Amino acid sequence: MSSEQKKPAESLVQELLAERRELKVLLERARMELAEAREGAAGPDPRMKGLEAEVERLRHQVATARAEANLLRDERDELRAGIEKALELYRQE
Repeated sequence: MSSEQKKPAESLVQELLAERRELKVLLERARMELAEAREGAAGPDPRMKGLEAEVERLRHQVATARAEANLLRDERDELRAGIEKALELYRQE
């Protein structure tokens, strides 16, 4: 082989080796990004703490509203019984 035939072949080999190195770097970067994404996905969502606090606050509100509704229901029943008794007494007179 003449030296002119070797030069294009050597140039091609150098280009392929450079491309191979570049691809290896890209592959390693992609692996690192994937590992970071997996680590981030495994952790809790930072909004969860705030949402859990909001859920607890709403549960407390619901419990308070139910307790108030029960008290009002009891008062209503007592008033109804008092009115019925008053009407019964009125009819007897």
